[in-house]
Amino acid sequence: MITSVLVANRGEIACRIARTSRELGIRTVAVHSDADADALHTRVADATVRLPGAAPAETYLRGDLIVKAALAAGADAVHPGYGFLSENADFARAVLDAGLVWIGPPPEAIEAMASKTRAKKLMGLEPPATVTADDLPVLVKAAAGGGGRGMRIVRDLDDLDAALTAARAEALGAFGDDEVFVEPYVEGGRHVEVQILADTHGTVWALGTRDCSLQRRHQKVIEEAPAPDLAQELADRLGAMAVRAARAVDYVGAGTVEFLVAGDRAHFLEMNTRLQVEHPVTEAVFGIDLVALQIRVAEGAALDAEPPQAQGHAIEARLYAEDPAHRWAPQTGTLHRLAVPDVRLDTGYADGDTIGVHYDPMLAKAVAHAPTRAEAIRKLASALERAEVHGPVTNRDLLVRSLRHGEFTAARMDTGFYERHLAELTEPAPDPYAALAAALADAQGRSRFGGWRNLPSQPQSRRFLVAGEEHEVHYRHTRQGLAADGVRVVHADSGLVVLEVDGVHRRFRVSRYGDQVYVGPTALTALPRFRAPTTDHVPGSLLAPMPGTVVRVAEGVTVGAAVEAGQPLLWLEAMKMEHRITAPAGGTLSALHASPGRQVEVGTLLAVVESAP
Repeated sequence: MITSVLVANRGEIACRIARTSRELGIRTVAVHSDADADALHTRVADATVRLPGAAPAETYLRGDLIVKAALAAGADAVHPGYGFLSENADFARAVLDAGLVWIGPPPEAIEAMASKTRAKKLMGLEPPATVTADDLPVLVKAAAGGGGRGMRIVRDLDDLDAALTAARAEALGAFGDDEVFVEPYVEGGRHVEVQILADTHGTVWALGTRDCSLQRRHQKVIEEAPAPDLAQELADRLGAMAVRAARAVDYVGAGTVEFLVAGDRAHFLEMNTRLQVEHPVTEAVFGIDLVALQIRVAEGAALDAEPPQAQGHAIEARLYAEDPAHRWAPQTGTLHRLAVPDVRLDTGYADGDTIGVHYDPMLAKAVAHAPTRAEAIRKLASALERAEVHGPVTNRDLLVRSLRHGEFTAARMDTGFYERHLAELTEPAPDPYAALAAALADAQGRSRFGGWRNLPSQPQSRRFLVAGEEHEVHYRHTRQGLAADGVRVVHADSGLVVLEVDGVHRRFRVSRYGDQVYVGPTALTALPRFRAPTTDHVPGSLLAPMPGTVVRVAEGVTVGAAVEAGQPLLWLEAMKMEHRITAPAGGTLSALHASPGRQVEVGTLLAVVESAP
């Protein structure tokens, strides 16, 4: 029996594994980088071990240090979670060689499926050796790893070489392996996968289907189980293929077989030899705990001959600290408040934690389960709409709108959903009374400390930045209290404002953190009464859109070089994503302040392009 498990991971999955382990009476050990010294996953563990450094390559990707940590802490098992070393066969062997229990598939199975090219050969599929114009569009893909890293869609044959070069560089940095391959890109396809679970006694469960079609940058955003509007014959065929893949490599533990589905055709993508981020929707539908089952399988227990029956529908939304309206730019800062009511919330953050630049920007996963798909959609959208997410910009509004979009509610979505609809889904729509409620809450809050007047006063004004636009509101103190034109102020204090608008009482909960104000889901920035002088940059200045690290500068890009509009100049990496900085116009590069390895903050001047006359 396992008595102590080291979780070789961080964030929400480490917290989630710790929760199940605690329920099973198993002691947990967390490892952490210096950047994660006070992270939530360290606070919920029974013991912690430091991995010196901040970058993943120095810490969570150092299998030798993690094995030493497990032995030093007295753990007798290692759970890899997902990402990092979860699909690294050498790490699995090192754990086993150290006399520890590996809560995952055999190293040989990981090795067989770790390379997507080898996995395709195992399934009787071969990536094309050459690409012609007739093959387009194609997808360039890293052979090792996932999460959208090392992936590029190519629609023009002239772009293929550049895509291969960029994908190799990104794959090498992310996975230590620069092998890439090319496969057909199925336009309008759905991303459908099958959860499997296998024991050491020859039983393999196929736990239904999941649809993960709503993706950005090839990373999933909204997932659900079962996959909707899928013919039973096709679902059965996918399940049979998944079981065949598992048996082909003598698989043990939890895994996922992924497909791209178009009509009644299924194109095999890969097998992930680990737990998936979206595993909670399967847990909800089947009424199981996949982590608990992983542990029991690792202990040698046998699964029942048949899995439990599926019940209802479950949907998961990934809440990211990112700005979808600005090329999904990751965000950093203090997460003041995170609360999503009435649904399951898996998170690696607590109120007051800091979101840094080193790791994935996912804050949490919100999961709703209901008897029908329509009810699950309504439940999750409502929970997210009422959620308190106070801190950096997030994709919360995008999630709510996505769940309520006609294509999604009708189950007509595909992997191109955000390419088609991103502009409409990110159109600012702040509450028109949010700024007034913020001003009234602030005025009433200050009146409690001596600012209240029992006489009529001159109109007061406050300015707020809402969704990038400045809003100025006016109010006044009267003998009866606060007043504003067009509405009746029913109640106002520092945390709650009630306005009567056209005979309807509307309640606004208000929270403030310095200059940042939240009125319900609307984020506002309180502006000073007098405008501060601004720092102007010369035309053509390229500023860092997010905090991150310069990973490379394009070949031949030096001061004095001629550049063309849209030409890639350099790449920033932040939170596991690579962001390309391009020339805004044709001209001459007159300044370059970026070099590989340099860490930059938002607004840092990277380069200047002087436009051609």
